[in-house]
Amino acid sequence: MAENIDKQVAELLLQIKAIKLSPQKPFTWASGILSPIYCDNRVLLSYPAIRNTVKNAFVEKSAAFADFDVVAGVATAGIPMGALLADALQKPFVYVRAKAKEHGRQNLIEGELQPGKKVLVVEDLISTGGSSLKAVEAIRENGCEVVGVLAIFSYQFEEAESAFKNADCPMLTLSNYSALITAALESNYINQAEVELLQSWRKNPQSWKKEEFIR
Repeated sequence: MAENIDKQVAELLLQIKAIKLSPQKPFTWASGILSPIYCDNRVLLSYPAIRNTVKNAFVEKSAAFADFDVVAGVATAGIPMGALLADALQKPFVYVRAKAKEHGRQNLIEGELQPGKKVLVVEDLISTGGSSLKAVEAIRENGCEVVGVLAIFSYQFEEAESAFKNADCPMLTLSNYSALITAALESNYINQAEVELLQSWRKNPQSWKKEEFIR
């Protein structure tokens, strides 16, 4: 998948309905935001051939980062993705909780992560980048170096781009919102008018209103 990997992954995610586009009847996120896209990359775990394709794409893309010793998944959806990559590369794997356990050892990082290790963080989806960067911070506080974050898909929000830049943390994804729109249009999943709706949402998702954009 050396070339057009972003478009190929987008096509696969649309094929198995891991990503759904509905600009005419938008979804409502838990935050209350109206969204013409719904993404659940965990669906690909149920499709062995596609799961393997994504795993191989992760291996290929991970070579773009500086050398690393450990793969860390971000709970929860980044855990299986990170484990797939760690297994393929035969590297140690850990995962980072959203918050520390309230009992036992009260771990925030599960698994053995020794200070001084170089870590690649794996996430399934980048929206604002908040959960990924919390994991990055936890790993850094553990005395380790984070070489970057690798995810399946990004909405390409400017907020996320700025957040990763401010955190001095490289971030790469297998696919993204622009590639998704291109793949969806070429497969007649959406039409040109719907492309405009989808693009208007990405520019300002917080204030995107159905009444203003749905024709």
